[in-house]
Amino acid sequence: MEAIWSPENRYRKWLDIEILACEAMAARGEIPETSMKTIREKAGFDVARIDEIEQTTKHDVIAFLTSVTEKVGPDGRFIHRGLTSSDILDTSLGLLLREAAEILLEDLDLLLSAIKRKAMAHRNTPMIGRSHGIHAEPITFGLKMAIWYAEMQRNRERLVRAKETISAGKISGVVGTFSFIDPAIEEYVCGKLGLKPASASSQIVQRDRHAEYFTTLAIIASSIDKFAQEIRLLQRTEVREAEEYFSPGQKGSSAMPHKRNPVLSENLSGLSRLMRSYAVASLEDVALWHERDISHSSVERVIGPDATVLLDFMLCRFTGLIDKLVVYPERMLANIAMTKGVIFSQTVLLKLIEKGISREGAYAIVQRNAMRSWEEGLEFQDLLLKDQEVITRIKPEDLAEAFQIGNFLTHVDFIFKRVFGE
Repeated sequence: MEAIWSPENRYRKWLDIEILACEAMAARGEIPETSMKTIREKAGFDVARIDEIEQTTKHDVIAFLTSVTEKVGPDGRFIHRGLTSSDILDTSLGLLLREAAEILLEDLDLLLSAIKRKAMAHRNTPMIGRSHGIHAEPITFGLKMAIWYAEMQRNRERLVRAKETISAGKISGVVGTFSFIDPAIEEYVCGKLGLKPASASSQIVQRDRHAEYFTTLAIIASSIDKFAQEIRLLQRTEVREAEEYFSPGQKGSSAMPHKRNPVLSENLSGLSRLMRSYAVASLEDVALWHERDISHSSVERVIGPDATVLLDFMLCRFTGLIDKLVVYPERMLANIAMTKGVIFSQTVLLKLIEKGISREGAYAIVQRNAMRSWEEGLEFQDLLLKDQEVITRIKPEDLAEAFQIGNFLTHVDFIFKRVFGE
């Protein structure tokens, strides 16, 4: 990913665009074939020389063109004919962001595979589901992973769309009117590069495309943040249902030797904040003055490489975290039992309703016993067995059946089939 944003690769893209434009012009008879031959053979650049020239010109594209012309000689006068700097900059930026997206898609595929492996391994591992941080009803750890998998699939689809959106170029001159260059040149250059010509452009490719791209990266990072926060919550001492792998020799605290902290997840949560700030910056770039100002340029020089390199890192780090994540099924079962069976309240509620009690009446009976279980630490089932309004309607064996974890997990396979197709 870093190589994509290297000066060498960036200038190579610029040169490719300039040469393709010359080829199209030569085919139209606008550049002598002998000059085109010289351009093909001699066109090149020197990064150090470009830096040296830019110290004087204070303009990177002019410095680049000067370096190229020094190598080509007199025929270099045909290079950049009728073009403006943004023709080169914006078309090349589309290429760079597309290359970055291809790496990120590979990263996403690796992460999806890691999540799927964990989901399959814990397809039927019961754990408590929580709403508002409070015990709700049992799920499985595999179902939690299935939700993550489905979300990352959507993120992959978003990135594919964003890659398509950003794969646009323009070779249309200083305000997009093709004043001194034929539209056929743009068609040729973009076609050779696998880009779509922007249907209409000013001096620049419009920045709503870039905002979509960087916002997509921020959404992906936010999903990672969500998953990382869940791991952090599950690793709390009071919960301890899952935790990051703690390698031999690893230290958690300079003062407390017992500490095993979710440092990778915390790192990812922090980095996601940075990723969201890049999305905000890209949205600010959409509104430029008239046909163009340069306020977006400084932003993109930072967020282009930073956001893509950072998300590449985040995806790789999270893939490793998931692969090595330690899961504690016994602790999950212990936590299910912690609340003395009150999590089976809905099952009891429905059984009472089936016996002819109104929903309001059944709710009052169940809540009364559940609250006593909460407050006095008594088994919910034992309290129900002593409640006359319950035992006159539900047999003890039927009540016991209502307290089976499997009642909640009947459709696990159905959900897995929808998510994974198996």
